[in-house]
Amino acid sequence: MATDAELMQAYAQDRSESAFTELVQRHIDLVYSAALREAHGDASQAEDNTQAVFVELARRASSLVRHPALAGWLYTCVRRMTANVRRSEDRRQRREQEAQTMNDLLCSDSSESAWRQIRSVIDDVMHELNETDRTAVVLRFFEDRSLKEIGLALGINENAARMRVDRALEKLQSLLAKRGVTSAVSGLATAIIAGAVVSAPAGLVASVATGALAVTASTSATALTAFKLMTMTKLKVGVISAIAVAGLATPMVIQHQTQTKLRAENLSLRQQIDGLAQLKAENERLSNLVAQANGSQLSKDQLSELMRLRGEVGLLRRQTNELEKLRNTNRRLQAALTKAGKDAARQEQAESVSDAEYQKQAGIAKMNYAKYWVLAFQLYAEKNGEHFPAGFEQALPFLPEEAKVEMNLAPHEFLPNTPKYGLTPDQYEIVYQGTRSSVANPASVIVIREKQAWQTASGRWARTYGFVDGHSEVHSSDDGNFEPWEKQHTISPASLSQ
Repeated sequence: MATDAELMQAYAQDRSESAFTELVQRHIDLVYSAALREAHGDASQAEDNTQAVFVELARRASSLVRHPALAGWLYTCVRRMTANVRRSEDRRQRREQEAQTMNDLLCSDSSESAWRQIRSVIDDVMHELNETDRTAVVLRFFEDRSLKEIGLALGINENAARMRVDRALEKLQSLLAKRGVTSAVSGLATAIIAGAVVSAPAGLVASVATGALAVTASTSATALTAFKLMTMTKLKVGVISAIAVAGLATPMVIQHQTQTKLRAENLSLRQQIDGLAQLKAENERLSNLVAQANGSQLSKDQLSELMRLRGEVGLLRRQTNELEKLRNTNRRLQAALTKAGKDAARQEQAESVSDAEYQKQAGIAKMNYAKYWVLAFQLYAEKNGEHFPAGFEQALPFLPEEAKVEMNLAPHEFLPNTPKYGLTPDQYEIVYQGTRSSVANPASVIVIREKQAWQTASGRWARTYGFVDGHSEVHSSDDGNFEPWEKQHTISPASLSQ
């Protein structure tokens, strides 16, 4: 019967599957039993750890050919694989916590939850308030007016306006409580601001404005009043994002002017078509005369008539050309009208996109880019005696092709003014240059980090890190000071040798 060493050599040199299967059969009971004890009786985890041990055996077959006691190595490997599993579980929990932290940094939906509770009854209880209190709530929380503006509208000073708003909000809270909806006053105010007013569809805005302008076109004063009302209207997108309608009113006015011009051009076009019918009849008469002229000698009077008719033919051709130009102009105006509507819709969609969400995507892109590099460091270490590279250029041959090209997080489709995040290795620096095998806890030791921290939408600071075990994280700080946290996750080769 072949020894363990002979079977290992057959697998290492010839990739003999039968030899490796024989090794597994010999030692499976030993490995599984040890793994079951390490897993405290969890059979599923023991099976996973057993699988991991024999995967490691296959991976390191060449270096284990001359091992004097393979069973001893396998028994020790069980403990090491179990520790790895525990570290992976700790790392998974840490990643979940980091993801939750990023979500807390960049977004919050507590106001949306509160709004869902009051949405079905808010209008009913609003109309139970007296007119003055109702007006105060609408101006303050529906239209985001300042206390000074509210005071001017109600004929009181700014301090009185504040008390009026507070009392009205307390009455509103009391009325909601009678209907089984409980909420703090501050939470109620935030919920109303977040959900009470939403953007109207761009198509609805355009059609309403165009219809109103068309009806009032005969009275310029009334039209001017309607236009002022439209430009003074405010739309709310997100939490307290007041946007003036002037940006939306502009394409609506353009649409109205374009439609007015189209109607005039269409009227002229119809008149040209009517005249064209008469010219076609004259053209037929001319063609008959020309045919007769080809077959007989023309008299002096007939020649004069022919010359006159030829002149009319030239006029007909010019008018036909003008008609074609008019049709082209009509098509261009219609295309411009369609584009104005699409631009208005695109603008509205852009306003609904959160810059915080874009920053979140940027953070994810930076984490992925850091992960590409630490995995390249891992591959370099396997080929160079477990030593990590001293520079990024040494690990470049091991970097995936998709990461070798400069990675860019392009501006958002609806936020064209946002910057592009060009991700290049010079934005990161190497922190640890020792050997991989010397690190006791690879999941907690930083190998590379982002040089410059960046500020999130909530005002906190964030920085991207890559760790010895191959994972990456984004860590956040209130004041931008990362040094205390980094000291807990940084070691040097000198400290390892002591």
